[in-house]
Amino acid sequence: MELLENTTIGEIVAEDYRTATLFSNLGIDFCCKGYKTLTEVTVKKNLDLDNIKHDLNKIMQKREDTSVDFKSWEIDLLADYIEKTHHRYVEEKTQVILLLLNKLCKVHGHNHAELFEIQQLFTESAQDLATHMKKEELILFPFIRKMVKAKRSNQPLEMPHFGSVNNPIEMMMEEHENEGDRFRKMAELTNEYQTPSDGCTTYHTAFNMLADFEKNLHQHIHLENNILFPSAVIMEKTIR
Repeated sequence: MELLENTTIGEIVAEDYRTATLFSNLGIDFCCKGYKTLTEVTVKKNLDLDNIKHDLNKIMQKREDTSVDFKSWEIDLLADYIEKTHHRYVEEKTQVILLLLNKLCKVHGHNHAELFEIQQLFTESAQDLATHMKKEELILFPFIRKMVKAKRSNQPLEMPHFGSVNNPIEMMMEEHENEGDRFRKMAELTNEYQTPSDGCTTYHTAFNMLADFEKNLHQHIHLENNILFPSAVIMEKTIR
């Protein structure tokens, strides 16, 4: 992949997900704001574009045989993967993290008032993500599967009640943006999920789980915003 000034962050991470580590270390949002170009993010953060391109090329030239090329997958398979891997992860982890945060607020809240805001933010996130994933599972993903079936069978595609696939996609991307904002705030409140000096094992566990949750969510949103959604839009245009 040739890295140009107008290459977007999302395109780079879609090409090689290992580049996400570099962007994360530089504080560059590759999922919710993956539409921004290399030039835009380097100018905004006062970074050296040539140095970043050099580091990215170095990463991408060392492609591992085990790296997964999600761009090569059929989009119905990718939708299945997201649902069974990332949606299931969210469902399993949210309740555990909520219990840990509730305990932290009771035990450490008197010394760490920020815990109550973290608890509130994650509670809102858990509720909104549950609704968000159901909309994908019941509306958007089934339509994506219908598009793939129509293309394979060369059959006409029935018009969905929401019109173009762009409509639910725009809603999903807006909701992704909201989650990105929430987790940026939580990372700030927790000093990037660092356990304070008076923190107990529960504190350490809760913050580690929050960090892992955010990392998983970044990949989840990246797969949708930068690969699944653009491919679905292109497929709909091709069929119609």
